Amino acid sequence: MRDHIKIIAWLYIILGVLGILGALIAFAIIAGGGVISGDETAIRITAIVAFVIGGIVVLVSVPGIITGLGLLNFKPWARILAIILALLNLPGFPIGTALGIYTLWAMLDSESSQLFNTIEG
Repeated sequence: MRDHIKIIAWLYIILGVLGILGALIAFAIIAGGGVISGDETAIRITAIVAFVIGGIVVLVSVPGIITGLGLLNFKPWARILAIILALLNLPGFPIGTALGIYTLWAMLDSESSQLFNTIEG
C-alpha cells in the first residue's frame, strides 16, 4: 500500500504543477490578446480576466501539491485532505474520476490507516 500512496502523491503533485503551468499559459494568452489589440480598454479587461482565471486555476492546483507532499511524508492530515480532494475530483471525468477512485481505494484501506498512524513524518 505504501507504493500506491507514493504514486497518488506524485499524481497530485504532477497534476498540480501542470495546473499552475496551464494557469500561466492561459494568463499569457489572454493578457497577450489585449496587448496585441493595442486598445487600452481591451488591455485592462483582458488583464483582469487573465488574473481571475489564472488565480482560480492556481487556487485549485495548490491543494493538490500540498496534499502530494504530505502524502510522501505520510502525514495524517494529508490522508484526510486526499480523501476530500478525491471526492471533489470524482465528477471530473475521466482523469478526475480515475484519480478520485484510486485515491479513495488507497486512503480508505486499513493498511493505509495504519501507515499514517505509525509512521512519524
